Amino acid sequence: MGKRIKKKRALRTIAAPFTVSAPTGARIRDRARFNERDVQVLHLAGEHLGHHQRADLAERISLGKVAVKDNQRAPRKKSLTAVSSSRWAGAMTRASEDQYQLSLRALFDERASLRRAVRTVEKRLTVPCGQRSKSGVRGYPTQAERFEKQRRLQVLLGRLAAVEERIEAGSPAVTVGGRRLLKARHNLAKAELTVEQWRGQWEASRLFLTADGESGAPHGNYTITVDPATGEVTMVLPEPLRHPANAPRGRYRFSFTVQFNHRREEWLDRASANRAVRYDFVHDPARDRWYLDASWGAEAAVLPTPEELQARGERLLGVDLNADHLAAYVLDPHGNPVGTPITIPLDLAGPTSQRDGRLRAAISELLRTARSHRCAGIAIENLGFDDARATGRETMGRGKRGKTFRRTVAGMPTAKFRERLRSMAFHAGLVVIAVDPAYTSVWGGRYWQAPIQQTNQKTTVTRHHGASVAIGRRALGHRARRRPGVTANDQRIVARRATGQALPGPRARGTANPPRTASTPTTGGKTRPGQGDQLALFPDPEHRSRGHRTGPVSCDSANDGQHH
Repeated sequence: MGKRIKKKRALRTIAAPFTVSAPTGARIRDRARFNERDVQVLHLAGEHLGHHQRADLAERISLGKVAVKDNQRAPRKKSLTAVSSSRWAGAMTRASEDQYQLSLRALFDERASLRRAVRTVEKRLTVPCGQRSKSGVRGYPTQAERFEKQRRLQVLLGRLAAVEERIEAGSPAVTVGGRRLLKARHNLAKAELTVEQWRGQWEASRLFLTADGESGAPHGNYTITVDPATGEVTMVLPEPLRHPANAPRGRYRFSFTVQFNHRREEWLDRASANRAVRYDFVHDPARDRWYLDASWGAEAAVLPTPEELQARGERLLGVDLNADHLAAYVLDPHGNPVGTPITIPLDLAGPTSQRDGRLRAAISELLRTARSHRCAGIAIENLGFDDARATGRETMGRGKRGKTFRRTVAGMPTAKFRERLRSMAFHAGLVVIAVDPAYTSVWGGRYWQAPIQQTNQKTTVTRHHGASVAIGRRALGHRARRRPGVTANDQRIVARRATGQALPGPRARGTANPPRTASTPTTGGKTRPGQGDQLALFPDPEHRSRGHRTGPVSCDSANDGQHH
């Protein structure tokens, strides 16, 4: 009986690299140092507007999935104008519509995630325990685990049915203030909060103090106005709450001024030209601080494609994102690694504010490295982990090792890293190219780790540095694997020349040394003649892909002697 030949597993289809789009807007912040009177006015207005905005959101959800012309925004805005103002009402109805559409998209994403999980479990349940199907799907190892997966499948199907019912009815569940904060109320000890602290965060998250910008209005916003010359801030109070007004036309002038030091010139250009600028008052109850945020939309920027960067002969910085560090390598236009491997620590432990600061510092160091090496852009993996997070234990390992790996994946700030890098790189004049993450770590460790380590004896090279090289090569349009027959690093020890590196060309006849005859003795006490010690009978024209060295033409007498 012949040996059964194992069918090779087909490789994934690798998607083409693409340029990450530029940010569509900007948001800056400055601290607002209020006095007690200012805080009272803001709380009064925020609670009043927040109450009516939540009522409008409930009315919008009750309408379900309807066309834009049937969402009854005009009647809802008219009823809200009576208890606020026309511009406050427009901001509240716009926020309700945005929240509804966002929640509906979240339902679609949850349905897709549940469907992926159901398909994965069902495939494994069709295979007997301890066996593998022809397509490579493994069955569960034990009958006990199979039984638990059957129960898990029923839970997933129940959740999927509930989600599909909500999508059909067009009524997503929305918690103003955040569902996570709402659930923390039932477990304050685990959340490390007191009742007073939780109440402060809950009330602060439900305030509505957002004013949309309007082109042509004074300094880009009539509801909340910031004077670019003096930094003075005024706000239109809702109609029923205009008794604290200290400025004409029901406006309240605050006792503080703002500067907006970050990207101040851009803000000044818009505010001075009366272009639309949105303002938001934000309260941080943990620090008991108030902030004023300014945001505006940016014009669409046309960024170069990977093909254009390759045609221009630009350098790239390949980056491999890991849980505790960033591994990077500079690549020349031909895809060759240049210099030494780069490692940037990434410590994401601690509270959210510290994690955000460390992530921003790591990205800043990455941008400085790219600019110092004259790189035109940064190549990263298009990491989402959506499918992996959906299928969970089914595809990411079992037991303690699989649990550790899943926690590592969940702790990697892929989305936040991608968004921060996109924004910061755009303002630094760099392009971000996203590539398919398939096999980058495998091929980087197999084909690039050892050669890079040989050229960097004083630096520890990991498979992550090899992955960064594979990422950069893929962004430049080259193969992630090394080409066969690459020249050895040490020519004195390893006698191997490059093959397939350039177009074949003609070379001179003969070899570097005169050809030996059968009577020429071998040197060095060799028991077996080397490849270069073979007899040369009528050398034919060769090209460089044969791996021989180029030398002078042999004399005719030598050839004649060999012939005779």
